[in-house]
Amino acid sequence: MVKRIAHLSRIALPDNELPQMVSQLERIFSLVAEMQAVPTQGVEPMAHPLDLRQPLRSDALRQECLSREELMASAPRAQDGLFLVPKVIE
Repeated sequence: MVKRIAHLSRIALPDNELPQMVSQLERIFSLVAEMQAVPTQGVEPMAHPLDLRQPLRSDALRQECLSREELMASAPRAQDGLFLVPKVIE
């Protein structure tokens, strides 16, 4: 089973590391079984134990923005109102 999991995960697992991996996986499966045994009927699912909210700022301009022409004038290279950047993917 460990070799199959390693194969599916695309992990090279040398034979000399197999016993250690078996031991680690047994501990993981034991922990999962222990967590599954906890009675959770009637417990409301939650994403976070504290009901905190991130305060959001108003979506307003703090200062005047540069015009499109001013932005394009500062670009090293531009064409037809678009920034030209070096190619990064062949």
